Amino acid sequence: MQIGYKLASEAFGPDELVRQAVAAEEAGFDFVEISDHFHPWLDNQGHSPFTWSVLGAIAARTERIGLATGVTCPTVRYHPAVVAQAAATLALLSGGRFTLGVGAGERLNEHVVGRGFPDSVPVRHAMLREALEIIRLLWRGGYRSYEGTYLRLEDARVFDLPDEPPLIAVAAGGHEAARLAAEIGGGLFATEARPELVYTYREAGGRGPAYAEVPLAWAPDERTAARAALETNRWAVTGWKVMSELPNPVNFEAATTTVREEDMLRQFACGADPDHHVAMAQRYVDAGFDRLALLNAGPDADGFLAFFRDELAGRLRALTPRGARV
Repeated sequence: MQIGYKLASEAFGPDELVRQAVAAEEAGFDFVEISDHFHPWLDNQGHSPFTWSVLGAIAARTERIGLATGVTCPTVRYHPAVVAQAAATLALLSGGRFTLGVGAGERLNEHVVGRGFPDSVPVRHAMLREALEIIRLLWRGGYRSYEGTYLRLEDARVFDLPDEPPLIAVAAGGHEAARLAAEIGGGLFATEARPELVYTYREAGGRGPAYAEVPLAWAPDERTAARAALETNRWAVTGWKVMSELPNPVNFEAATTTVREEDMLRQFACGADPDHHVAMAQRYVDAGFDRLALLNAGPDADGFLAFFRDELAGRLRALTPRGARV
């Protein structure tokens, strides 16, 4: 069991994200995972720096902690050749500590380059498959070309390659993506405690780590934590179909006008009771996940890091599945 810290690139500027990553290493986390957005979910989050620059700075400022994107879409805003080059460079700069988390993307971030964003989920998955084939092809070295239905590569070579390519963890919200993770990825990534995703991944031959984001909100009392989560993370209760489709923060503002503190209390472990936070993590362990990225929606990052160090670290690493069924 490895425990990671989610760096919310929508909620903090680049300097603060680097500072939190250094502090997470000092607090004993095994890895940090960072979102890769062009827009924040909500305007009041107020940030969205370039994730790859932030990761480079984190690699230079840390020594042992793992780094991961959670997640990058390598099909529209980025061409997969660019992602292949960026990931290879980061693997070198970090001494092999980098995991490339990828997914089919959200309209929120991908429409900005003016190429549109596919309405069809199967098309998005087909594009993701082609992107991963291109990335793996380039990581084999030499000049490479590729002719797909949606993506092309013309006589391209990544010159600086690590001895071992980064692990690729594929985000899945359903069975098709979980099978894709097994077929062409090296790991699974999810945001919900759904055992059927891990089951599908394993049944399809997936043997890599299974990453999941665990929704927490630390504050000295439960209501303060819930209010903070409501202020900046109420988009999380809309569900993946909504989250992948809306184009701008203003649309998420409109879609979440009826969300209340009680909704956040149901979805996030709120407050300072370690038992509550451990119970939330247990749900993901029972579902089969073995890499837990703790997402703190509370108002105090440093308070949460201390809470993890003093109250959660040992208990979370000791968790084992309780025989969850699909």
